[in-house]
Amino acid sequence: MASDNIFSGLKVVDFATFVAAPGAAVILSDFGADVIKVEPPSGDLWRHAHQFPPQPPATEAYPFHLANRNKRGIVLDLKSPSAQQVLEKLVKWADVFVVNTPHHARKKLKLEYADVVQWNPRLIYADLTGFGEKGPDSGLPGFDLTAYWARSGLLSMTRDAGAPPTWPVGGSGDNATAVGIYSAIVTALYRRERTGEGSYVTTSLLAEGVWSASVAIQAALVDAKYTLHQHNNPAGVGTNLYRAADGTWFILAVTPDKLAGVAKAIGRPELLTDPRFSDPAKAAANRHELVAILDEVFGAQPMAHWYEALSGFTINDPQLKANDIIVPLEGAGGKLTSTISSPIQVHGVTKVPARRAPNLGEHTDEILRDLGFDADGIEDLRASGAVPKVKEHA
Repeated sequence: MASDNIFSGLKVVDFATFVAAPGAAVILSDFGADVIKVEPPSGDLWRHAHQFPPQPPATEAYPFHLANRNKRGIVLDLKSPSAQQVLEKLVKWADVFVVNTPHHARKKLKLEYADVVQWNPRLIYADLTGFGEKGPDSGLPGFDLTAYWARSGLLSMTRDAGAPPTWPVGGSGDNATAVGIYSAIVTALYRRERTGEGSYVTTSLLAEGVWSASVAIQAALVDAKYTLHQHNNPAGVGTNLYRAADGTWFILAVTPDKLAGVAKAIGRPELLTDPRFSDPAKAAANRHELVAILDEVFGAQPMAHWYEALSGFTINDPQLKANDIIVPLEGAGGKLTSTISSPIQVHGVTKVPARRAPNLGEHTDEILRDLGFDADGIEDLRASGAVPKVKEHA
């Protein structure tokens, strides 16, 4: 495996908060980029996400490490006039600048593209918003649940007919969006290699949610009828959710021509000669009865039994560690010994080992020295309040 990483030497300034935009910087760091996490004196609120619902409560700040591993951390108070000289040096240092501050606040803090590009025309400025840059809702704060799930329609689609929408898995839309803004950054970097020019790239939680729901939304655009899933009346006779005897739910997903193989695998070969199910058309017409039979069959044995019996079909147990989806996490302590890797692999390239997220302001002095500030300059910044000393509370 290659010892050098694809993004070795790439410099990234992460001014973003919460999950999606910082997650894009994590992916860059996984492939060797040097990422500086810039936080206000109070820190990114996501440092405390392990303490408030709907995140599962824990003593370790696991959500923050997940979204900020491998980064160096600096505290910068942009409300201090002296902070502008630090911001300028960060921009000149950077190849990529990631930000998700709402535009009205961004303008006050002089973080808009027009504010910073004057210092570095080759900069890739990556802007993540909730609802897009234009339109009546462009100024609204956007979150995973509101912009990605609810506004896109996904929240209404991911449920059974007649059931109310349910709460989605926390951060699922954010992390999908992280891959989207990462892709925009990489596209712009490729353009810069060809033209020498920087770029302003953007996506939104809403755009990513609509993209995730695009099959159904595209169907609506051509007036196709969309129906919600019903367990007793599935759209496809071979595609449904079933519950094993130990309470484990699993998805059976086979094409109609494979139903004969399923019948043999589950020990019910007589279904093949049952006149109700003897060919795919009849099985589809009588799917209510077939579902009732399969409910009873699958409910009689635990998941381990069905995993073995159906291993030749499409039921798969995720091979998380074997495929480096779950990887070791260095330095976090406590129970935080592993983390979730980004979902991109490049054959022949080893990702950077996952290291804990920085403590609040942990690398402030180191980063300021890298930017060219001497000891007196750093002390002046401290005195002005631009880079105050802070205590880690997370």
